[in-house]
Amino acid sequence: MSSRQEFFSFAGKAAQEAKELPLAARMAPRSLSEFVGQEDLLGPGRMLRRLIEAGSFSSAIFFGPPGTGKTALVRVIASGLKAAVADMNAVSAGVPELRRLLAQAGERTLRGEKTLLLVDEIHHFTRTQQDVLLPAVERGEAVLIGLTTENPSFYVNAALLSRLSAFEFKPLAEEDLATILDRALGDTERGVGALEVELDARAREHFLRSCQGDARRLLNALELAALSTRPDSSGRRRVDLAVAEECARRRMIRYDKKSDDHYDHISAFIKSLRGSDPDAALYWMAKMLAAGEDPRFIARRLVIAASEDVGLADSRALLVAQAASGAVERIGLPEAKIPLAHAAVYLALAPKSNSAYMALSRAEKEVQSGPAREVPQHLRDASMDRKTRGHGEGYRYPHDFPGHYTPQVYMPEPVELYQPGDEGDEKRLKERRRRPSLDALKRSPS
Repeated sequence: MSSRQEFFSFAGKAAQEAKELPLAARMAPRSLSEFVGQEDLLGPGRMLRRLIEAGSFSSAIFFGPPGTGKTALVRVIASGLKAAVADMNAVSAGVPELRRLLAQAGERTLRGEKTLLLVDEIHHFTRTQQDVLLPAVERGEAVLIGLTTENPSFYVNAALLSRLSAFEFKPLAEEDLATILDRALGDTERGVGALEVELDARAREHFLRSCQGDARRLLNALELAALSTRPDSSGRRRVDLAVAEECARRRMIRYDKKSDDHYDHISAFIKSLRGSDPDAALYWMAKMLAAGEDPRFIARRLVIAASEDVGLADSRALLVAQAASGAVERIGLPEAKIPLAHAAVYLALAPKSNSAYMALSRAEKEVQSGPAREVPQHLRDASMDRKTRGHGEGYRYPHDFPGHYTPQVYMPEPVELYQPGDEGDEKRLKERRRRPSLDALKRSPS
């Protein structure tokens, strides 16, 4: 029997057998009234709660980080639906097994029975497997609940996703974890109440903060602390900070380079640079590096931000970012973190201008939708065709004129694409700006 099947059959186990399950499984909520957290989904009057209470649950996908109640809620739904539970893991299941389970579900439908098809880690299903699921879900032969830690928009095809209700589970707040912790400490039948565990204030705080909204991790750490601590002369097991730190060791950083975590974190990093917040930028960068992100990826984003967001307000930012990128290539981690931090702080504190970036966007739009412009005769290459075709005739060499400038048309039907800002160095550049094409047109006879 799989651990998932054990989990679903928990309610029918004898009390002695139940005590052999891990604390996290024993403390799993048996009803909505015991469920903690996810108020956005399960608060009074919320759609998901209404569906469950009405016993009319339809196919859905639950996504979010581990230990936030996805599996526990499926167990509550299963008991309310009074349905046969068909359980599979998308990592190990193949199309033949999937077809077999769906055929059984079809037979139950003919007998007036319901089937709840639970697919764990549904993001691992191939497109073919998802296509096999589609007809059964569409005909209502099985109520499908897919569980995943990933954003389904990236991994579930549109046809299947359109037939599912997607519910996002968020990391539990500290107050939710505190409620779960207190229940486990006080419950003498399912929890560790019979062991008379006593947490000091610092140990309690460490458990709540180090588990990062993951109830399963919290309960696993508590159980380990309870079982590894000897009772004192009064029979109490006193857990201090040192024990708590041993049982809930170094914080595991939730970050998957192949998921939307990757995009969310780099987005936060870039927006912090753009928003001139060096502390936030350093935090997101440090988190990405601690989770194993490729430092070259971060370096590339710094180079882009140097031009996109700092731009002409401080052109030195591009040199700093390029130098940091080169340092990453030459010295690697861990030392490369230092020039990355150098560049991140510089870009965050630099004056900001996106005028060059926006000018490029306007130029690209003008190329696509503006008048079709040909290169003027006087600007064409004269090296081969000056005598035969007149290329270059009339070109005015700016260095031959005072101030190294003379107005002439460089762009037929000129439009203003570059609109300088007033921050940093660009204010000075703005004062020097000339528009030769417009000047030349103004001087031309009407």
